[in-house]
Amino acid sequence: MSTINKKEFITELSDVTGIKHSDVALMLECFMELTVKHLAAGNEIALRNFGTFDLRVAKGKVGRNPKQPNSDIMIPDRCVVRFKPCKELKTRVASVPIQHVRHLNGNSADFEA
Repeated sequence: MSTINKKEFITELSDVTGIKHSDVALMLECFMELTVKHLAAGNEIALRNFGTFDLRVAKGKVGRNPKQPNSDIMIPDRCVVRFKPCKELKTRVASVPIQHVRHLNGNSADFEA
């Protein structure tokens, strides 16, 4: 497993669909911009057979500055984006061998927790 960057994703999508590379790039840019726009407006984005993007509140917590470990800093509540995958996506991801994910994350240990 490896990381697929935006350029590689656009190239593959162009090859699969037969749509010009520049048109696919424009569509992807528009998709990302509209996603940001609607989430920033507080809207939920539901893509059937893929998943749902929505907003959640991350509770505030006490943080510490590594340069001043004795002083606490209050981190306030904030909005975060959550992606909830559809059932099919969850099922397909669950079938990925664990060793591949550990390798991708830089954890090559092969032990059971």
